[in-house]
Amino acid sequence: MNRWTRIRARLTLAACAALAGLPLTSPTAVLAQGIQRSAPKDVVPGQMIVTAPPEVTMDGKPERLSPGSRIRDLNNMLVLSGGIVGKTLPVVYRRDAAGLVHEVWILTPEEYGKLGGTRNQGSDGVRLFNELLAAIFGARR
Repeated sequence: MNRWTRIRARLTLAACAALAGLPLTSPTAVLAQGIQRSAPKDVVPGQMIVTAPPEVTMDGKPERLSPGSRIRDLNNMLVLSGGIVGKTLPVVYRRDAAGLVHEVWILTPEEYGKLGGTRNQGSDGVRLFNELLAAIFGARR
């Protein structure tokens, strides 16, 4: 016995089509908000080259990525280290308790150029460096 009449089938199909169109309206509101990255206090600027994951080179010195390390791109999305092998990238990074590179944020060349002048200016340079990082990461909205 067929309990689905043509009217009931059409109504169900119309309801499913209406519900399928709902998620298309909400992402535009989310995208309009933009992405905001926070700048940690204890980051160091550098040039990173991934040689053979987890081996990296930071400013010409061999380093190692920690287990569970995170590399974030300009959109704050995670990047796998295998996808950027051999590329020289301007970054800011933070180490873990063992001294391994744990978190890395990829910067644009312009952002890295702004950060480069504040590395070795003593305690005042650290303050300026942190203010500049807050301005850069706050501007990405």
